[in-house]
Amino acid sequence: MTTPARFKDLCLDARDHQTLADWWCAAMGYVRRDDVAPPEEGWTRPTEWPVPIVDPNGHGPLMWIVPVPEPKIAKNRMHHDVLGDTQALLALGATLVRPRDADTEPDGAIEWDVLADPEGNEFCVFSPE
Repeated sequence: MTTPARFKDLCLDARDHQTLADWWCAAMGYVRRDDVAPPEEGWTRPTEWPVPIVDPNGHGPLMWIVPVPEPKIAKNRMHHDVLGDTQALLALGATLVRPRDADTEPDGAIEWDVLADPEGNEFCVFSPE
């Protein structure tokens, strides 16, 4: 049986999409897709277009950092989870939204940190072990 949909890409809105693409590349070890598979010679991606970033090892999903005119206002309805080092991400410019083991959930402590990227997009960080 065929499913009606399957995962393709992850899109993230940003007011300064060029800077946020660079931040996510540094945070995730990603690179701009055009650096890995350059388009035809002589063509350059217009700076106002979304920026595709990829895992150079081919393991993670393609992420599009999409320019939008408005700032982020409310909590994300969808977010992504990463395995990583919270302190290193904070040093890169992420913000701690809620620390692990915070007794803010109805069920008690949580086992991950909730961070926000420099534009406020939330994501959860789990320890790699």
